[in-house]
This record gives sequence, structure tokens and C-alpha cells, in this order.
Amino acid sequence: MLSEGLLDIAGTAILDDSVLVGYPSARCDAAELTVGDNAHLRSGTVIYAGSSIGRGLQTGHNVVIREQVRIGDDVSIWSNSVVDYGCVIGDRVKIHSNCYIAQYTELESDVFLAPGVIIANDLYPGSRASGDAMAGPLIREGAQIGVNVTLLPYITIGRGAVIGAGAVVTRDVPDGMIAYGNPAAVVRPVPDSRYVEARVQPARHARLGSGPANGVRSPIRT
Repeated sequence: MLSEGLLDIAGTAILDDSVLVGYPSARCDAAELTVGDNAHLRSGTVIYAGSSIGRGLQTGHNVVIREQVRIGDDVSIWSNSVVDYGCVIGDRVKIHSNCYIAQYTELESDVFLAPGVIIANDLYPGSRASGDAMAGPLIREGAQIGVNVTLLPYITIGRGAVIGAGAVVTRDVPDGMIAYGNPAAVVRPVPDSRYVEARVQPARHARLGSGPANGVRSPIRT
């Protein structure tokens, strides 16, 4: 089903029954939704108005993509996962089943999230100051996040890093490193990782999107 509004959906898209595209949002009136070529949206998928999605999007069943989200090409989001508003997702990202991507999270290209990954964006829920500075983590190119991992706000997961199953990540993880545990600890380099040799992070680019957290990223200390 296509809702009324400003919609640009490529004619090659496959929409199963009970798909809703262009769901109206109270946060952005009359916002355009674009979906690129070769999308396949499976039953129960809901995509809000006001997002921009590249070619080759694949969704499982009962996927929700909120407004003001920017998604690149060839992204897969599998069943029962939610991408909340204001997120930025690069190319070839794979989000498995039962994941929650909190508002103002950024996933660079080639990131993989295993089933059950939960992302947080609010350090002190209920605090007005914390709410005004919401920001999910930055997950950098090629990082691999294991089953049932929890990622706290503001942290950066480095390029090609691997986070072990069940970890609770409260601090930054450097490029090319393996981390696991609760709280997660960095334990060793990923074997043969091309990212280990370049540990010095370049200056971070400005956050994309339109939320209050733009440009805000504070280290967590517990």
C-alpha cells in the first residue's frame, strides 16, 4: 500500500501484501520518501515518509523504518527489526532479525549486526538534558557486531572491529580489535585485519541527519 504524499518509488520494487510505504509522520509534514531500484519489501514492512533509501533494499517481515533516515545501496534489514528516526546507514549494511537501531545512530558501509543487537542513545532516560543530546553510537566501516550485543550511546566501534556475543559495550573499541564481555573489554586484534595497522582515528566528520544530537559525541565513563 502506498500512502498519500510525496513518494518516489522505483518501478522495479517488489512490495508484498500488507506493506505500507509513506506512513505519515508527525515529525516532518509533507516529507518526500524515495526508494531506489530493485527493492523487495516483505509483508508487514512499514516505511515512514521523509526518508531517502538507495537501490537494492531488502526487508524481512515486520520491519519498521522511521522518518529522516538515510540508507545507502544494497542494504538488508531482516524480520522484526526497527530503524528509528534520524539514522544514517551506509552501503551493503546487513541488519539481522530482532535488532533495534536507536535514533541518531550511524552505521558506515559493510557493517554487520547479528540477531538481537540493541542500540541505546540516551545516557539518562527521563533527563531533559540527556534527551536533548541523544546520539546513538558510530559503527565504522566493516565492523561486525555479535548476537545479543548492547551498544551504549556516544561510543565509536572502530573499522573492522568484532564485538563478541552478549557484550555490553560502554567505551570506544579501536579499529581492528576484538572486544567482548560485560562491560566489554578489548582483548586482541582481529587476525589478519587490514585495519589494525592504522589505529589513529582521523577527525570525525559531522553527524548527518537533523536531530538535536548533530555534532554531539561525548565519551562514556562508567
